[in-house]
Amino acid sequence: MVTIIKDEKKIFLSRPHSINGDSEVDSPKSIQRISSLFKNIKPGFDLTNFKLPPLFNLPKSHLQCYGETVYCMGTDMLSRCNQADSPVDRFISVVAWNISTLRPPIFGFAPYNPILGETHHVSRANLNVLLEQISHHPPVSALHATDEKQKIQLIRCQLCVPKFNGIAVVNEVRGKRQLKLLSRGETYEMNSPDLLIRILPTPGVDWDGDVRIRCPENGLEAELHYGHKSFLGLRGSHRSVKGKILETSTKRTLFEFNGNWDRYLPSRQISDNCYNEGQC
Repeated sequence: MVTIIKDEKKIFLSRPHSINGDSEVDSPKSIQRISSLFKNIKPGFDLTNFKLPPLFNLPKSHLQCYGETVYCMGTDMLSRCNQADSPVDRFISVVAWNISTLRPPIFGFAPYNPILGETHHVSRANLNVLLEQISHHPPVSALHATDEKQKIQLIRCQLCVPKFNGIAVVNEVRGKRQLKLLSRGETYEMNSPDLLIRILPTPGVDWDGDVRIRCPENGLEAELHYGHKSFLGLRGSHRSVKGKILETSTKRTLFEFNGNWDRYLPSRQISDNCYNEGQC
């Protein structure tokens, strides 16, 4: 929101989401109000052009929510990605940073869709983040961030494709993300989990699906799986993530981890052999 007072421009940013999912807004009181939106929508329907009533909008743009995953950090985990001398330690730092960018969505609310050409820019210390809505149909958002001190560059381009399956909305996040450690000559490529919005029988929101992180330069990759509770809430773990880090060429597992992406994620070393620039 921009307010101009006596030729003075003031920009106000809405409060970011906390890791606990707290918000300054209250979710709609009745699940019937939400389910009524889908009464005339058949399973498998593409919701990309679905118009959400203002009642269900957060007081912020999708670009701001997207950018908050980069610049709203209690701990600067992004700069740590370039500080380790070992390629394995750098890869572990990238995996940890990638997991830390997730935020718990608020059930019953969604940010406003940006207009074509809309931008969002934030500078924090050495980090500069710029986002732009580069397409309206389909809605595509682009992000470019740089940390000049740590020689880090982040490039993202994503398209969200929501579909209704009868009891939930599956929001598929398409597009690749690149994290470049310029001084190391390393490029890390990764994708994003899907956003699962359960409506019946138990309402809730979870990140779900598989994520792969790979770096061709150091020959390492990671496989992550984000899980959720069952639709009845009787099985599964809320906000869970498990995965492994392995060598791309041999598929030898180096580390495994299993825990919760919003709380504690312990790791366990599997291989006792050393790894140094591709040689053991």
